[in-house]
Amino acid sequence: MNPNCKKRMGAIRLEIMKVVSQKEIAPAIFELVLQGDMVEAMKAGQFLHLRVPDDAHLLRRPISISSIDKANKQCHLIYRIEGSGTAIFSTLKTGDSLDVMGPQGNGFDLSDLDKQNRVLLVGGGIGVPPLLEVAKQLHERGVDVTTVLGFATKDAVILEDELSQYSKVFVTTDDGSYRTQGNVSVVIKEFDKKFDAIYSCGAPGMMKYINQTFYEHPRAYLSLESRMACGMGACYACVLKVPESETASQRVCEDGPVFKTGTVVL
Repeated sequence: MNPNCKKRMGAIRLEIMKVVSQKEIAPAIFELVLQGDMVEAMKAGQFLHLRVPDDAHLLRRPISISSIDKANKQCHLIYRIEGSGTAIFSTLKTGDSLDVMGPQGNGFDLSDLDKQNRVLLVGGGIGVPPLLEVAKQLHERGVDVTTVLGFATKDAVILEDELSQYSKVFVTTDDGSYRTQGNVSVVIKEFDKKFDAIYSCGAPGMMKYINQTFYEHPRAYLSLESRMACGMGACYACVLKVPESETASQRVCEDGPVFKTGTVVL
């Protein structure tokens, strides 16, 4: 079989994508740019399932899509080194190839939003990247976008400048080393305006806060992270319970990673 071939697995595409570039943007956090036909099908909030180029690693790694450039068939992925698999990703160089499955999951619903709307984006740590494409697309529609980002410390801050091109950005740090001290709730509770939609991605504690604060909001969404095995919904390794049900469940890889607030138990 030609190593550059593509094939469909239901709605999922397998493709050998090319590495355009890679750089470290914060300690142990890398931005990887890939190129391939798959980009044409990508939506904000989806993720890619990457095969580690090492036969000792059997499971793929899910990485959120940060930004999409369909004109050049390129996408940006931002990830943090968490173990040996992601450490291998960080060694990839321009011209290398990567076995990619995707785009996977359900992205953010950005339909019917325009210059009459106000939108709040909330991101924390390595959960910030998928919000960049959301901000870009909303800005192109004339939406009034406000972004609140939370990090542990100044050295961990990423994408502030990029998001500032499309929205008004507030940054918090747990230790107060940069901007506002505290977590994102310190800023959010001071807002005196209502938002037509909320999109968020971050650590479990942050997602619980957003879920509780905007539980009954008609258009508030959580992008959740989870350990995955197959990434196609078959193995049920990334299951979340549904409120007030003993048997119903949702799979992060297939039914998510984006969920409306109040629809899953965190």
